[in-house]
Amino acid sequence: MKVDFFNPQIYDAQVQIFKVLTHPARLAILDILRNGDHCVCHIEAHLGYRQAYISQQLAVLREAGLIQDQREGWNIFYHVTDPRIYDVLDALRQMTGEQAAPGQSKAVICNCPKCSG
Repeated sequence: MKVDFFNPQIYDAQVQIFKVLTHPARLAILDILRNGDHCVCHIEAHLGYRQAYISQQLAVLREAGLIQDQREGWNIFYHVTDPRIYDVLDALRQMTGEQAAPGQSKAVICNCPKCSG
């Protein structure tokens, strides 16, 4: 008789995504990208973090495959690769009693061509 043993490796991909989602700045960045492509300067203006810190968090999100970047001249714009991530974030928000993504209506001053043009 063959006994099937638990294989934790089948959960590795899901665990890696959940690990990436355990950082508040990364969740905030994903919430900003919910409204479309944005550059680092826009995310910086929205969150108030330094550019280097935001770039570090964007790198983690990119390495996890949750976002991609696209260069337009001197600017790099980021976007979510699979919008189904918002189903996960919305479910978590409902579980914790949050009604909406915080700060979504906050006006920001950003000098990139997309924001100022």
